[in-house]
Amino acid sequence: MQESIHGHNVLNLIREYNQPVSKEEILTAITRHFGSDNLFHTCSAEGLNADQLLELFIAKGKLTLKNEQVHFVGCRCKH
Repeated sequence: MQESIHGHNVLNLIREYNQPVSKEEILTAITRHFGSDNLFHTCSAEGLNADQLLELFIAKGKLTLKNEQVHFVGCRCKH
């Protein structure tokens, strides 16, 4: 059964790295941690796959992409 997981859970997972990591490594970790069939939602979007979620977080400034590495910035979400 497909589940929708709040994107804040993914941000928490990325924050645990404490260092920049490749997008591919993050996508692998998301699949390993949450499964490959689940979708994600945020306060402003739903029905996202993991890649779409990362792109949304980059667009919103919660993550940055520099030299092919994803850097955790954070957010002020209440989740």
